Amino acid sequence: MKISSSFLVHVLLIALLSATTTPPSEALDAIKSKTFLSPAISLSPGSVSDKWYLDIAFPRGHLALKSFNGEVVDEHGVPVPLHETYLHHWVVEPYYAPKGDADAGHDLSKIIPSRNSGVCKDTMGQYYGLGSETRRTSTWVPDPYGIEIGDPEAAPDGYEERWLLNVHAIDTRGVADKLACTECRCDLYNVTVDKEGRRIPEGYPGGFHCCYDGTQCKLKEGFVAGGGEARKVFLRYTVMWLDWSDALLPVRIYIFDVTDRAVEYQVEGCSSSEKRAKKDCVHVEATKQILPRGGVIVFGVAHQHSGGIGSSLHGEDGRLLCESVATYGEGKEAGDEAGYIVGMSTCYPKPGSVTVRDGEALTVVSNYSSERPHTGVMGLFYILVAEHKQLPVAAGKQPGLCFSFPVPWCLPSWLSSNM
Repeated sequence: MKISSSFLVHVLLIALLSATTTPPSEALDAIKSKTFLSPAISLSPGSVSDKWYLDIAFPRGHLALKSFNGEVVDEHGVPVPLHETYLHHWVVEPYYAPKGDADAGHDLSKIIPSRNSGVCKDTMGQYYGLGSETRRTSTWVPDPYGIEIGDPEAAPDGYEERWLLNVHAIDTRGVADKLACTECRCDLYNVTVDKEGRRIPEGYPGGFHCCYDGTQCKLKEGFVAGGGEARKVFLRYTVMWLDWSDALLPVRIYIFDVTDRAVEYQVEGCSSSEKRAKKDCVHVEATKQILPRGGVIVFGVAHQHSGGIGSSLHGEDGRLLCESVATYGEGKEAGDEAGYIVGMSTCYPKPGSVTVRDGEALTVVSNYSSERPHTGVMGLFYILVAEHKQLPVAAGKQPGLCFSFPVPWCLPSWLSSNM
């Protein structure tokens, strides 16, 4: 079996984190980590699951989230590759529910949303959200920052914070066209109306209106759903956090959408034979959105679908704030699936070096290959923004150490200081 060099480097990096180097005892006491499983997701060949799960298992208390990493696994805990179960996306966000009300875990009318800081607050309120790239995309929040959750002063009277999860998964075993099924191309799905019962507009080629929960993608001729075993999969997610303290600085979460609230868009195929010959078929989508409140950017990452090349975020004067580039797999094993985006590079600017002001108009640019058409693609950009003030690094401690092979990310300062 051929294993790509980039995947080997990724495995070696994980091994590095698990090496015998021991962090200071105070760091071991401070950083907490726990792994959870979502409710079971039942799938059969060609089927789609797109469910929302309320009151999921999640750390409780006044905390600082440092990372959230997820992947799809089977009943035995074995990672499931994208060419079997395509992870279109997962999102997680907090909400408030009445204290002691068990029914509130299943009744949306009883909950109060607790969303991110913008800028697409009406459509995307999640704190975290990724897709096929989830296994090789860093979500680490660098020191001394954290995503503050569970503040007892923030909850409305009589309410408590809980968490919800949405997982959109497509089982592509035995389907007629794996890529087309993952891109939700309407001609391969058994639908004429969307999930709200509205007729799908004429000329709509594909997207989430055609691959909602319970839909079925076309199977290969002669292949029946029973020809592949029905199974249950799970989103296994690991959360790392610290107890909240005055030593931490909170960050605000902003999500930019290149469609400016449409969420998805279509990429038409390149019509120029000259461009095809030069491999210069690139579809560029861009939009400007206003950042409500400025500060220091401490983290950034994009989310794209198959065909994505990368995305960038720019200031009002055109300066580059962050660029996030897609990594494609080269093999068959989970985390290195050929033809799929398996990672997005992340931005960890030098502390205090990338700033944005209140009300600044930022431009998000999303680039896709247009050598062939793509349906239902996305171009999101996540950033974490802190206040301009900085905390001094504690005596004897160094900032986190950053790596870039192939996905830039940072080791916690307690680990990098012992290398």
